[in-house]
Amino acid sequence: MSAVDADTSVPALIVKVGSYPIHAGGVGAARSLGRLGVPTHVITEDPVTPLAVSRYRARRFVWHTTGLEDAEVLVTGLAEIGQRIGTRSVAVPTDDEAAILLAEHADALSEHFLLPAVSAGLYRQLARKHELFKLCREHNVPTPETAVLSCRAELLAYAREATFPLVVKNADPWIRLRAPMVRATRVVWSQPELLAIAESGHEQFRLLVQEHLPIEHAQDWFVHAYFGANSEPLVNFTGIKVRSWPVGGGVTACGHAVPNPELAALAERFCKATGFQGVADLDWRFDRRDGQYKLVDFNPRVGAQFALFQTTGGIDVVRALHLDLTGRNVPAGDQVNGRRFVVEPFDLMARIVGRKGGTADAVPPRPQGPTVLGFGSRDDPLPFVAVWPRLAKAVLAGRVRKAWRARPRRRPSRSRLG
Repeated sequence: MSAVDADTSVPALIVKVGSYPIHAGGVGAARSLGRLGVPTHVITEDPVTPLAVSRYRARRFVWHTTGLEDAEVLVTGLAEIGQRIGTRSVAVPTDDEAAILLAEHADALSEHFLLPAVSAGLYRQLARKHELFKLCREHNVPTPETAVLSCRAELLAYAREATFPLVVKNADPWIRLRAPMVRATRVVWSQPELLAIAESGHEQFRLLVQEHLPIEHAQDWFVHAYFGANSEPLVNFTGIKVRSWPVGGGVTACGHAVPNPELAALAERFCKATGFQGVADLDWRFDRRDGQYKLVDFNPRVGAQFALFQTTGGIDVVRALHLDLTGRNVPAGDQVNGRRFVVEPFDLMARIVGRKGGTADAVPPRPQGPTVLGFGSRDDPLPFVAVWPRLAKAVLAGRVRKAWRARPRRRPSRSRLG
């Protein structure tokens, strides 16, 4: 029996918008609350995703959303799921779109879900990269230089004056699902490469271009925290990203829990200044050239690597969310350092790319603590089993598409033309 005093009469629902079946954050959330005895319901793309087969999930709601739906459709679907659960549950979003949807439609959804008391537009403002840039400037928080390009004419003008390399991203949360210009954050090394993105995309778009902080002069850090009433940090964790997938700019494949009071204080100051409440996953890059931690991304929801962090009292951000919204005390405790988090399939691919001479992430010494796996667990083995066939299918499909695009094109013979 866990020493954490959770209200097991209040269920939770892991909420997601879009299709990303291989996601360690959802599995970790189901395990974290399920081990406390909290009934943890899940939204899943199909019945055999890693999250869907976890022993710690309660009811499984198969609802394959894409992010292309109107907000009213998504709100109606969530309300129907809430009605089927039958009692108010704590909503646990695992993507920016779900977090924004819950915040902006709290009036309609609060009948079914317990939600942080946050202003309706704040989550969208923080998740939009250029709005985040302006908030950082307003509150004197370091951040890379950033611009948003919305059409080819703007991009052409920018490319003529730009200094390369640059980092490019989809500027807004919903844009990445509805009209993505790039599949993931990437580094662009030349003007022709930047122009090629515009040629392959949409007529109108929102592409964010950001100052590149070279890996030889930088280090990737993240903060996971939960802020309660008056933006008080009930838990505040810091860690370092060791490897990512895709390499150099993707999600965390391997991370270490490392104390960083300076960074924790900087994150706390920014969240208090903006009035943030809820779970926060912040990506920072330490620039050795000027000694500053620069805020790169702010995700107002549970991060995929949150299971790396825990206090000495057994509290992580998901447990803090449930305890706080159900009126329970969130016990104080220090961060447990020396833990290591590995998302098995992504870390394997990142290691392979590194061995083949790709640009691998900087690797600090391995900590002397336990390793937490994204999918593997002795008491919950099926998510690990479910990952690999799905991953193999995705890799094979990608190779087939690549081969199809690269196939030689033949002109029809005269005989076939008649």
